[in-house]
Amino acid sequence: MKVVVFAGFSGSGKTTLLEQIIALLKARGLRVSVLKHAHHHFDIDQPGKDSWRHRQAGAYEVLIASDQRLALMREYGSAIEPDVHALLAQLSTVDWVLVEGFKLAALPKIEVWREPEPGRGERPVRYPHDPRILAVATDDPARLPEPVRQPLLDLNDPAGIVQWMLQNASDFEYAPPHAHPAVASGEHA
Repeated sequence: MKVVVFAGFSGSGKTTLLEQIIALLKARGLRVSVLKHAHHHFDIDQPGKDSWRHRQAGAYEVLIASDQRLALMREYGSAIEPDVHALLAQLSTVDWVLVEGFKLAALPKIEVWREPEPGRGERPVRYPHDPRILAVATDDPARLPEPVRQPLLDLNDPAGIVQWMLQNASDFEYAPPHAHPAVASGEHA
């Protein structure tokens, strides 16, 4: 299984890019999963539904399944930062896992950078200091705030990004941290 983190600020185009990459990889016959880091109080359940009522009653986990899909909701007793490797271990084996967020994860990354809209503040880049950033995807390389030594990918060319990913697939081969102890540090969002 290959794993790649797409790291970047909100509004940089990560989700739109991932939608396109998923479709392109699937069109090649590859199985793709997505692992998304969410903010504190997200909820996929609906008030009043049986599963919501079970959670409200105190269930630690609620697993909902049909003949078409499965969803697992787990309530933590206290706030904990999710471990990306523990989450990856819960996924089925697929060809690619695209991770959105988890910018500090000890995993290979593509940094997604788009100049912020006026008044939205600066968007500092991580690529000069993070050796796990293997490429930078942007819509305007001339506007990048620091020089880039990694390959530059066109944010508006998802097919080109997929081609680059496939050409460099060995760089994204996943090894759980128990196989490489040095990978275990610095892996939280």
